[in-house]
Amino acid sequence: MSDSVEGLVRRAGANQYDLGSFNEAVIIETIRLAGIISRTEISRRTGLTQQSVSRILRILLQQGLLVEEAQERAERLGKPRTPVRLRSNAAHAVGIHVDPELLTVAVVDLDGQIVRRETVDLAEDLEAGKLVDLTAATVTAALSISQVDLESMLGVGVAVPGPIDADGSLLALPLQPAWRGLKIRQLLQERLNHPVLVEKDGTAAAIGERWIGRSARARDFAYLYLGTGVGSGLFLNGSIYRGGTSNAGEFGQVAALRVGEWDVENGPRMLPECNPTASLPVIAAEFGYVETDPGATDEASRYKAVCHAAAAGNEAAVQAVRQVARVIGQGAVGLVDLLDIDLLVLGGPAFGKDISEIFLHEIGRAVNAHPVARETRPVVVEESMLKTDAAAVGAASTIFHDAFTPRVSGSSQARRLPK
Repeated sequence: MSDSVEGLVRRAGANQYDLGSFNEAVIIETIRLAGIISRTEISRRTGLTQQSVSRILRILLQQGLLVEEAQERAERLGKPRTPVRLRSNAAHAVGIHVDPELLTVAVVDLDGQIVRRETVDLAEDLEAGKLVDLTAATVTAALSISQVDLESMLGVGVAVPGPIDADGSLLALPLQPAWRGLKIRQLLQERLNHPVLVEKDGTAAAIGERWIGRSARARDFAYLYLGTGVGSGLFLNGSIYRGGTSNAGEFGQVAALRVGEWDVENGPRMLPECNPTASLPVIAAEFGYVETDPGATDEASRYKAVCHAAAAGNEAAVQAVRQVARVIGQGAVGLVDLLDIDLLVLGGPAFGKDISEIFLHEIGRAVNAHPVARETRPVVVEESMLKTDAAAVGAASTIFHDAFTPRVSGSSQARRLPK
């Protein structure tokens, strides 16, 4: 990369960090990946001259986006180096995860740490308009309680189950038909007076994994997101891949095609294993599992009870978890074959510690035994760094990603904060 690379990549979002050049974004990305880094090392990694690095760092320090660490001497007679890092409270974003049963709102700082988290149970018959009102009120309360400087607020990211429209409207959500057509981006932006981005939950989780994971997630990967259903987020060629309508990553049909399951119209059948929260208790019962917790009446509680039983060694529960993991593993084989990737990340609210060992083992075995090009590269399967708040933290990270990640102007995958 040379100093002549000055493709302007200006954001439409209203905040004080309006990066004027591609090089500024490249330097911020380099610092973010490293954590703490010297000017000399920034110059080496980016290919920019030390004069350019010093000039850009001076601007970013004046803006308050960076801070300097204590000086360190690399050599006995050398000039002391003053490394820099991002200032975690220089910027904040709100991440919202809208699930058919639960609303999660997280105020997140630039390091991806949750400053404030609020959750609200959602009624099955909640109207679309009331969902927007409740979400806006919860965000306002979270920001007030967190006491973050509102001048540091860059925007609001919203993670939702797909499919979605390009303008941030909800389409045919399988578990909440009452929300179909809801213009959630537009309505939240009007109420909150902050820029709003809407992403599919799997895509948001992948962006969050990339942002929080720093150098450990600096290569291409697919994020398998276990929530109400199973979706995926795709980081390809160094960028998030959304597809032509922002609906890339639909996973259930890939799994159905892989295992050869067809519906009455000869199309791929939606597999119960790709909705694990609903199907796992049913599958466990087929293996002889007997529910012992009388309080586990709702879907989420019944799912957690089976997961706990599997962790405790209940054979029927273990067999059920293994069956779900194996079907998802077959879908993962399809992704690995199609995309030629060597890293899969597992996460989401339905991926807890009780089942993690079985899932990692079964999916890891599948993607290393069955792909056509299995002899060319081992596939690593790892647990997400974001845990169960993957979608909410990921949604906030979409704002940081939009604001600070370098990209070529005109990229088909570029997403910009609306005015």
